[in-house]
Amino acid sequence: MTKKSKRESRRRIFDRAYNVYAFLMFTFLYIPVVVMIVFSFNNSRNNTIWEGFTTDWYGVLFEDADIWIILGTTLIIAIISTILAVVIGTLGAVGMSKAKFIGKTFTATILYIPIVIPEIVLAVATLLVVRQGGIGLGLVAMILGNTTLILPYVFITVKSRLAGMDPSIEEASLDLGADRGYTFVHVTIPAILPAIVSGGFMAFTLAVDDLIISNFLANAETVTLPIKIYSQLRRGINPEINAISTLILLAFFICIGFFLLASRIREGRKRRLEQADDAEI
Repeated sequence: MTKKSKRESRRRIFDRAYNVYAFLMFTFLYIPVVVMIVFSFNNSRNNTIWEGFTTDWYGVLFEDADIWIILGTTLIIAIISTILAVVIGTLGAVGMSKAKFIGKTFTATILYIPIVIPEIVLAVATLLVVRQGGIGLGLVAMILGNTTLILPYVFITVKSRLAGMDPSIEEASLDLGADRGYTFVHVTIPAILPAIVSGGFMAFTLAVDDLIISNFLANAETVTLPIKIYSQLRRGINPEINAISTLILLAFFICIGFFLLASRIREGRKRRLEQADDAEI
């Protein structure tokens, strides 16, 4: 057997091993999701025993006004927190990439702290700050707490994109007479838009999913979906929760699909413009 054939044989073995590993990884990740979707059609109130197929739980879900109010509260907190995190995180990342001051590295590093410390510590710290600031528990406190939690994810995502961005693009805009505001809106933002959207998706998912901080900062009138689900653990989660979780998952997939489609259309338009420019040359 020649050296070339040996290399090809080893490459085929590694390719098969990678494929098996990828299959096992995705299986491990998505089997719980598939089980949840299947059990949303379970004909039993017991969420651990399959007794037949039914869509009744979706009917129960659409007739349950309380669960939709709770979902609405969850989405309001997540949307407002995400908007605040995206605006603050994006401006902070752009400012940090342009600024030059003593302690810049230290300042950028401490923004990783909310990610690496246990969330229970962040929840206790946020509760103390809210109490000392005279802010009552409830919607506003939960928005502030969730913004604190998700802000570093947006900052890090945008900062990583800025690190790989060609600075000559902004310099060319400034040399051609544009001011910094125009350059930021029409040059910098379009260049880092994929990172902003990715960070926004991640932040929104974390805000919808948050239990610990929301549980610390909630009052009796403000309940989110994770808190509602957690409160049912002792009595057992019924398939209605599986049904609403399946609908949320479907909504996320639809949003991701639209984002990927828009990205593909944008890339196709960019390629056509480049081809047209090459043809003119």
